[in-house]
Amino acid sequence: MPAIRALLKASHLGPTLLVTAIGLGFALRYFSPAESIGVAIAIFSGQLIVGWSNDLIDYKDDLSHNRGNKPLVAGEISYAALQRALITLIPISLALTLAGPLGIKGGLVYIFGIGCGAAYNLYFKFTALSPLPYAIAFAALPSCIPISLSQNPPEWMWLGGALFGMAAHFINVIKDMEQDRASNIRGLPQRIGKKPSILAAAFLTIVGVLVIFL
Repeated sequence: MPAIRALLKASHLGPTLLVTAIGLGFALRYFSPAESIGVAIAIFSGQLIVGWSNDLIDYKDDLSHNRGNKPLVAGEISYAALQRALITLIPISLALTLAGPLGIKGGLVYIFGIGCGAAYNLYFKFTALSPLPYAIAFAALPSCIPISLSQNPPEWMWLGGALFGMAAHFINVIKDMEQDRASNIRGLPQRIGKKPSILAAAFLTIVGVLVIFL
């Protein structure tokens, strides 16, 4: 049980469950309840990949800033154990995604979104283009569902997803901004500062709401 708790914590469980719930909500618009659960499981597994890879990639930086809320830093799970869990999960997640209700087309779109999350962790968070992978990943999340049925996703779906994704990026960075700067992590929020980042997140959220509801 302690190992399971640590794995769930390393997945950034709150955001992981939120994204999964959003995916389930969209799936219920297009699929039966049973198929929608299959979609949610695939989405959940993909989010585990993003969360675990993030903690593995950021381990040295998290350790240098003594981020005890991270399971690796707190010693709740070893680096090797989390790495093994990630390696084991990747083929399982691919199978759940491509062989499940999303199929090849929708599954590949969602996998591309997961790849954007990994690309952010490895490269984009150090650049001024740091919002880009968030925009693509959050647009891919709902869009993969109609695409799986050979339907074009409505504009409000992918555009609203992209806007909310970028807003989430600005919000997520604010709390660790000074530590990130000390570690030479220079994404767009770190470059423009806290107040402009808060304003950017608010603006993107408002526009996202308008796009979806209007």
